[in-house]
Amino acid sequence: MPTTAQTDIVKSTIPVLRQHGETLTRHFYARLFAHHPEVRHYFNPAHQRSGGQQRALAGAILAYAQHIDDPAALADAIEVIAQKHASLTIQPEHYPIVGEHLLASIREVLGDAATDEVLDAWAAAYGELARVFIERERTIYAEQREHQGWAGFKPFTIVRRERESDNIVSLYLVPADGSEPPAHLPGQYVSIRVQDADGHTAMRNYSLSNAPGAAAYRISVKREAGDGEAPGGDVSNRIHDDLAQGDRIELSPPCGAFTLELPESADKPLVFIAGGIGATPLVSMAHAALHASPSQPVIFIQAVRHGGLRPFTRELETLASRHPNFSLHVCLSEPGEADGAGDSGIKRGELEPADLERWIGGWGATYYFCGPLPMMSRIDRMLETRGVAAGDRRYECFGPAQPLAA
Repeated sequence: MPTTAQTDIVKSTIPVLRQHGETLTRHFYARLFAHHPEVRHYFNPAHQRSGGQQRALAGAILAYAQHIDDPAALADAIEVIAQKHASLTIQPEHYPIVGEHLLASIREVLGDAATDEVLDAWAAAYGELARVFIERERTIYAEQREHQGWAGFKPFTIVRRERESDNIVSLYLVPADGSEPPAHLPGQYVSIRVQDADGHTAMRNYSLSNAPGAAAYRISVKREAGDGEAPGGDVSNRIHDDLAQGDRIELSPPCGAFTLELPESADKPLVFIAGGIGATPLVSMAHAALHASPSQPVIFIQAVRHGGLRPFTRELETLASRHPNFSLHVCLSEPGEADGAGDSGIKRGELEPADLERWIGGWGATYYFCGPLPMMSRIDRMLETRGVAAGDRRYECFGPAQPLAA
């Protein structure tokens, strides 16, 4: 536990962290992987190449320094990270490794500014944060064993493949030991562990897109094809090109803090706004909400570039036909000639505030949204401007968590 003096020292480093945070975290990851290449498979290389992982860690370190004397302000962020760690089976012995290279990076990047007092203060602060994570993750593992029947990775069999759109395929998965998959909370994800094209172990998180309690888990994976500047996704391309019915992959138990909470009032609408592959946790939530209440207004809005990229079309349209309290709307930002022709439920254009006013009949709703970061930032600003409380604006970032205001 850092002393009061050490807490003050950590807070005094806030200006330098603002200025050099990403330089520090880039150095940290390079140093960590050079000394411990065995931990590389815990990290998505695409996020390393894009800089997203480094930016997220820099933001987390800065936030910790800013709130080191107010731990309650960090509770939500800690839970998100602890759930992600548990999905990847991070263990207590990993924390000293990270601490060693983080402190070494502080010394090497900050130079003379990294005095012994600064390093001692950050060592104490990191030790306390590691203790918090280790305790929370130990609890998560115990809960998984008690309620879900396993912790760590377990073999699952692919029993079905289904194309959802031009760039998304779903895999239906059941435990290889013949047991039934335990029901997940709507919005949770699993980690899968496979061999990539080079034979290396790779782990990735994918939201469960099926209704909770279904006979099989369903993950729906977008092909990350890459372009001239960004390489394609190693695992997503493996799933699309190589994995077939009957193959086995390993799954860790469902994790995640982005889960559905039904409003206390059955009259308060639930609004799900999905951008592309961001529909995956929201489809699961929509199933759960409709199962829980026949009267709760549920509004599902999909935003995609064109109809060929729209996932779960038939499934969502079936829900709309079966549930009077469910309404479905689609926005196509780059529609083809035939997209939406004569269909009043499809808008040819971006989602705008006037659309929400028309479809929701006001702003007194709880909003769940997921999709590309720029889209979520725009939605969040739109809702905030209209007076929607922060507690009614709930979102999830795929990949390293980043603040929408960044």
